[in-house]
Amino acid sequence: MTLTAAIGIATGIDGRESALQATHQALQKLGNLSPILGIVFATQEYGLREVANGVGSLLGQTPFVGMSTTALLSPDGLHSYSVLVALLVSTTAQAEAIWMPGYAQSAQETAQRLNAIVERTFSPQALLLFTDGFSGNIEQLCNALSLPHLAIAGGLSSGNPNTLIGPVLANLFQGSGALSAALLRGNLHTGIGYAHGWQSVGKQFRITRSRGFWLRTLDGRPASEAYAQLFGYAAREWAFPPLNTMARLYPLGMLQGEKTLVRSPIRVEADGSFRLNLSIEEGSDALLLVGSQDACRQALLDASLQARQALGNSRPAFVLLLVDQAWNLLLRAFPGFEVKVVQEVFGKDIPIAGAYTLGQIVPSEETPSHPQALNQHVVVMAFGE
Repeated sequence: MTLTAAIGIATGIDGRESALQATHQALQKLGNLSPILGIVFATQEYGLREVANGVGSLLGQTPFVGMSTTALLSPDGLHSYSVLVALLVSTTAQAEAIWMPGYAQSAQETAQRLNAIVERTFSPQALLLFTDGFSGNIEQLCNALSLPHLAIAGGLSSGNPNTLIGPVLANLFQGSGALSAALLRGNLHTGIGYAHGWQSVGKQFRITRSRGFWLRTLDGRPASEAYAQLFGYAAREWAFPPLNTMARLYPLGMLQGEKTLVRSPIRVEADGSFRLNLSIEEGSDALLLVGSQDACRQALLDASLQARQALGNSRPAFVLLLVDQAWNLLLRAFPGFEVKVVQEVFGKDIPIAGAYTLGQIVPSEETPSHPQALNQHVVVMAFGE
């Protein structure tokens, strides 16, 4: 045995107690084996301080990382008001947790510090990243990372869409505006796949005004007015629940060769502009995209097959599933749909831990030395012997 994994999930009013129960479940499944890494997801109802204290009290010196999310995914389906703890055991690999609270203040400096840590690490194999999905510049971070030949994947915390806070954790450290990372080294195999299930409906806009992460106008009108004309709701209604967050169901896509660059609103602001967490170029043309269950199913299969093929002859032992929050909105009537499709490729006996994110971090084919940030995708990261 070189790699195995176990998952625990608990639901309760108290974050610390739920974290204790979830960690205890996972440890019991491992028996006498000692984990090298814990991955922790907690739904938005819990404070991460209590969750971290609960996990840490049982794991001791074992490093763990994670984030806050709107909902959890496991082989048992969709979970709300819960804590999930996944534990990895390996006889040939090691892991360390990295905490960087200054990510929102300087993503570039954070990337430089990560570069330095990886450079002085013997035999680094994979880097798992979690960042705040509401603050910080994930594109700047990805562009400043210079980590060739390292498998990198991660997600942006979906946290609490009402308070716009997306906390992450690393060991007993936790908070918003931060970055947490797990650096794995030694003899470890990973496979990463990603895809999205959103397609054009033929409607095209011109991005007439944008600045930073704010999309101000489409075709010369406030973005909410452009959507109001299409969907029949008054422009002012898009600034209030549920439409202010439902706008993520209808992202914009810019064609780049044969690929579509997807940009998704986090929410609609009171002035009718769209708040994003990835930049969108002023003056560019954008297609309105919509998702479907069939297209998402195909995207899940594609991403799972990519990850499985990347493992080569390695036996899958654990699958990490990071899904955009838009999928949660689209597939609400089919809870756990994402896991069931992934199981078609990896089987029902493989532990699968999943969470919803406001963005995804994946390897870049165009620039192998640093990763890229995405919206609206599903990421499948498989760990194998």
